[in-house]
Amino acid sequence: MNEEKSVPETTPTPQQPSSWKAFAKEIIIFILIAVCIVLPFRILVAEPYIVSGASMDPTFTTGNYLIVDKLSYNFTEPKRNSVVVFKFPTETSRNLIKRIIGLPGDTVSVDGTTVTITNAENPKGFVLNESYLVYNQPNKFSETLGADEYFVMGDNRPASFDSRAWGKLPRKDILGKPLIRLYPFSKIGILPGDATAKVQK
Repeated sequence: MNEEKSVPETTPTPQQPSSWKAFAKEIIIFILIAVCIVLPFRILVAEPYIVSGASMDPTFTTGNYLIVDKLSYNFTEPKRNSVVVFKFPTETSRNLIKRIIGLPGDTVSVDGTTVTITNAENPKGFVLNESYLVYNQPNKFSETLGADEYFVMGDNRPASFDSRAWGKLPRKDILGKPLIRLYPFSKIGILPGDATAKVQK
């Protein structure tokens, strides 16, 4: 007696996409997720900034790599003696880094190398503590600030192009403050250049 041999039924398997297509899809998804996370973070929260120029020597020097906090000033106002990064008022595509000397409502007076601040709380004025300075420069001028106006200067006064030359800094142009210095490695730290504790008047 002849036995019939049964042939197992085979179910055709669906064609799988090629590996490179799957890989490309994963890369695209990753890029989209990264853009959706990183771009808003850089615009709203924090952004890297590389210092260029000698205007803030020795506090910050060329090549210093900073992370700038762009969020805090949505809830608080800039303080005197704090370092800020801002859009240059007459060329907003260019960013500068300086220190806040005068606040809204202040009269900033410079006589020689002495900076005196006069305002409603201090009608007789007070001399600003600038012990962070190494390179100073004699000047003589007086500037009164209106609402939402700031007066900024670099820590390296002889080499700084600041409010003494181009005037008042509008509040809307302030981007943020240095939160972390990542480079050089020997100067890594939080709130680099902060000197707000020296005076709060």
